[in-house]
Amino acid sequence: MTKDLLWRGMLSGAVAALLATLFARLFAEPQVDLAIAFEAARTAHAMAGHAAEEPELVSRATQKGLGLLTAALLYGAAVGGIFSLIFAYCYGRLAILGPRTLSLLLGALAFIVIVIVPAIKYPPNPPAVGLHETVGLRTGAYFAMIAMSIVACMIAVQIRTSLTSRIGAFNAFLLAGAAFVLVAAVAQLGLPSINEVPADFPATVLWGFRVASIGMQLVLWLTLTLVFGALANSLVCARADGRRP
Repeated sequence: MTKDLLWRGMLSGAVAALLATLFARLFAEPQVDLAIAFEAARTAHAMAGHAAEEPELVSRATQKGLGLLTAALLYGAAVGGIFSLIFAYCYGRLAILGPRTLSLLLGALAFIVIVIVPAIKYPPNPPAVGLHETVGLRTGAYFAMIAMSIVACMIAVQIRTSLTSRIGAFNAFLLAGAAFVLVAAVAQLGLPSINEVPADFPATVLWGFRVASIGMQLVLWLTLTLVFGALANSLVCARADGRRP
C-alpha cells in the first residue's frame, strides 16, 4: 500500500503547493515588493555618484510568477511524498485512528515542529534583511534548529510510548510535551542569535511578511493533510471492500 500512498502524497503536495502559491501571490509578494523597494532606495542612496548597479539575472516578474510556482510545486511534491511515507509507517502502529484523523494529526505535528518552533528562534525575513556575509551562518543555524526540533519530537514520542502503560495516556502526554518544550528551548538557547534587521526597516512590512510566510506554510500543510487524508481514506476503504484502489 506504500506505493499507492506515495503518489497520493505527491499529488496532495502539488495541490497544496498551488494553493500556497496563490496565497503567497496575494499576501506575501506585496510585502516582498515593498522590501525590495526599500533595499533599492538604500542602494541608490549609497551608490550615488558611483557606477551603475548590475542588472538582475532573473526578473522580478519571473521570480514571483513561474519561479515561485516551480519551486512551490517541487517542494510540495517532495514534502507530500515524505509525509505519505511517515503516514504509511504510523498507520495502525501508533494509535487506532482513521486515515483522515491521522493525516490531520501528523500534519498539525509537522507544522508545529518544522514551521512554528524554528520560526520562534529564526523568524522569516524579507529581502533587505540580513547581511550577505552571514548567509551561510543563517542557513546552517536555521536547518540546525529544524533538526533539533525533529529530535525533540522523536524524544517526546518515545517518552509517551514508553510511559503510557505505566502512568496512563494523559500523564505520559504531559511529560512528552514537557520534554519536547525543554529540548527545543535548550536548542534555541544554544544556537546563535541573529538579528540583522536594519533600524530603519518598516516594521509593518516586516510583520506583514512574517505573518504571510507562516500563513503560506499553514495553507500548504492544511491542504496537504486534508487532500491526502481523503485520498488515503478512499484507498483504505477500497482495500477493505476488496476493490482495486
